[in-house]
Amino acid sequence: MNERKVALITGSSRGIGKKIALKLAKEGYDIVLNYARSRSNAEETEAELRELGADVLSIKANIAKKDKVEDMFKQIDEHFGRLDVLVNNAASGVLRPIMELEESHWDWTININNKGMLFCSQLAAERMEKQGTGGAIVSLSSLGAQRYLKNYTTVGVSKAAVEALTRYLAVELAPKNIRVNAVSGGAVDTDALTHFPNREELLQDASNRTPAGRIVEPDDLADAVLFLLSPQAKMICGQTIIVDGGISLLT
Repeated sequence: MNERKVALITGSSRGIGKKIALKLAKEGYDIVLNYARSRSNAEETEAELRELGADVLSIKANIAKKDKVEDMFKQIDEHFGRLDVLVNNAASGVLRPIMELEESHWDWTININNKGMLFCSQLAAERMEKQGTGGAIVSLSSLGAQRYLKNYTTVGVSKAAVEALTRYLAVELAPKNIRVNAVSGGAVDTDALTHFPNREELLQDASNRTPAGRIVEPDDLADAVLFLLSPQAKMICGQTIIVDGGISLLT
């Protein structure tokens, strides 16, 4: 079995997932880089991770499909023979007013953001328990899970489910020495936000209203994820840590 710890970060070829992968590589982890579409982004990220000394396994897999998730974990078994950390970062969603939502919009969002999280967490936990060393799972949420954001219905509801699933997983996996938590961020300027029709308005509004004086950056969320994965957070269980510069405290 590989002696170095191994982390799987879903959706890790760019954005927040990439930041998390790079920070874990700096901490001495080997990395499973998961992506859904862009091979070029994955190759670029893989090269950066290898420069940091990490062994990297890149896997193209749509986590909305259980058979693809199962195949991904078989590849992890064959390459590394262990898994210590899972970060459920991959997310998607259809941004429409609630009366314009269709069945396909709902299924697309829930399957990636919730079904993917559940089955990745199940398969990761099986390996963590079998190793006898435990592990940690952290999932990414957003403020839309708790409050209204325009055109955000599918994503907001799915992120509320991420936080609820975090609590249920935490209780059932804690006896197996597996810690489960989530990190929720305010508006973050990543590639994903380019799909918002009101992107500039969102970012400017968030910056103006945030008590800390700026919007959240990917590094801020990645640092919180790293903390929750660390031994220093060993008694934090089933919590969603909000990283938003204080904006959610304002009404």
